[in-house]
Amino acid sequence: MELNKNNMKKILLIICLGILFYTAIGHLNVIYDTIRHIISLLLPILLGMCIAFILNVPMRAIERGLFGNYEGKHQKLIRKIRRPVSFILTLLCIIGVICIVILFIAPQLVNTIQSIIVAVPAFFTRTQNTLNELLNEYQWIADKIGDIEINWGAISSHLTDFLRTGAESVISSAVGITTSIINGIVTFFLGFFFAIYILFQKEKLSSQCRKLLYAYIPEKRADRIVQIASLSSRTFSKFLSGQCLEAVILGTMFFIVMSIIGLPYALLIGVLIAFTALIPIVGAFVGCFIGALLMLMVSPGDMLLFVILFLVLQQIEGNFIYPKVVGTSVGLPALWVLAAVTIGGNLWGVAGMLICIPLFSVLYTLLRDKTHIWLKKKNIRPKKYL
Repeated sequence: MELNKNNMKKILLIICLGILFYTAIGHLNVIYDTIRHIISLLLPILLGMCIAFILNVPMRAIERGLFGNYEGKHQKLIRKIRRPVSFILTLLCIIGVICIVILFIAPQLVNTIQSIIVAVPAFFTRTQNTLNELLNEYQWIADKIGDIEINWGAISSHLTDFLRTGAESVISSAVGITTSIINGIVTFFLGFFFAIYILFQKEKLSSQCRKLLYAYIPEKRADRIVQIASLSSRTFSKFLSGQCLEAVILGTMFFIVMSIIGLPYALLIGVLIAFTALIPIVGAFVGCFIGALLMLMVSPGDMLLFVILFLVLQQIEGNFIYPKVVGTSVGLPALWVLAAVTIGGNLWGVAGMLICIPLFSVLYTLLRDKTHIWLKKKNIRPKKYL
């Protein structure tokens, strides 16, 4: 290779990048701490962007449904008020849904807690009677337990030390939790105010971002970035609306079927499963576990029937409802949905599950389109890979 000016620049760039990469590998902890510090500083803005994105889905639907492309006599007035009116209606809808849920769930929750308080002693009594019957039937187990020597003095001493240290840790934990709650509330309200500004000025902010892109990046690359951003926005919006609709359908199914069969806590468990089903794939199982635990305190037979019912409805939901409602909205095959949930859950927990499904959908779409382009360029016939 001839060493001209351009080649020397490329070689120096590669050497510099190699040195930077080697240095970064040796200081991963510093990089990680720096990223965490930057995220903590930008957390209100990032939270505001997330809130704005979530609220924009129903707000955009309300704005289009009420106002659309209005071209009447009061066009200027409508343009001024349509965004504030749509935002206020969105907030009222969300607050209304929360109030309705609380209104219907609160009495049911109180009754459930009262029944559990009554059922717990009976549950432990039944458990104790069962253990006594087992010990009477298998006398050698009781003899072995009787041979065990217990140092009650040492147990009492350890218990006292545990309670003393536990009290100190509880006080320090309470202070830390209180501080975290206050910081969380302040961060949320700051993020909410950022979200309001973003929603009211979203067209202007979008225009400013496009100006920056086309000013400092080549036009073709800027076009590609805008295309990917638009695809990401559509995919995340469709996933959010689809996931919410799927959760409502699943919770309603449980409430109706449990009411018909006569299982207890139908409304409470229906709402619980609807909320937990917002977590893709695994969320409904969390709701099933909590519901089964509630029923176990009252009737093990009802618990068994509920688990069977859950498995049946989960199969219906997984094979028919979820692929139609969510799968088609994000355009991601079931295998990749499972992979996205697994990887996202291992990386960032519940938030990772919610983020990775639409993210994988965007990557899948981009890779699919690029693959088709390369196949056409290479003139590969479909029979080669179908």
